[in-house]
Amino acid sequence: MTSFQRLFSRFLKDKSGGNVIEYSMIAALVVIGLLAAMNAIGNSTKSMYDNLDEKWDAAEKGG
Repeated sequence: MTSFQRLFSRFLKDKSGGNVIEYSMIAALVVIGLLAAMNAIGNSTKSMYDNLDEKWDAAEKGG
């Protein structure tokens, strides 16, 4: 068996990197969830201020 074959065989048997991948996938899902929530809150806040701006303009015009 060549050194490359031994190295490749050892690589296939090694399971130590699995936890890092799992934790990074969980972290990525959390970040995606936070971004989605922030986007929804941002859209809601923008529409609230747009509505307030329309009411303010209407009040200035006396209507």
